Amino acid sequence: MIAIVNYGSGNLYSVKKAFEIFNNNVIISNKPWDINRADKIVLPGVGHFKDVMESIKRLGLLEALIEAGKNKPILGICLGMQILLEESEEGNTQGLSILKGKVIRFPKAVKV
Repeated sequence: MIAIVNYGSGNLYSVKKAFEIFNNNVIISNKPWDINRADKIVLPGVGHFKDVMESIKRLGLLEALIEAGKNKPILGICLGMQILLEESEEGNTQGLSILKGKVIRFPKAVKV
């Protein structure tokens, strides 16, 4: 089963439809037990790093995601990829620390 994590950010249903092309056992969930029983995890995301991490903690998903990162394939999309890292300058916030590294802002001279 593929679990798409619903922490309140991202285009979940478009992501789900894309994965259903290859696998008919895809769920969208914000429950730790679904993360625990899934074979693969998808972290979509749009928004602010700090807000997403606060949402993950509030929903009780933090431990399930950290544990999943030890032994399951995880795909991070956009902000979902960023939260896999150790920390971000955006809100000076700790990430999931599944991957080593820090999300840093582009230099001010770069138009984003």
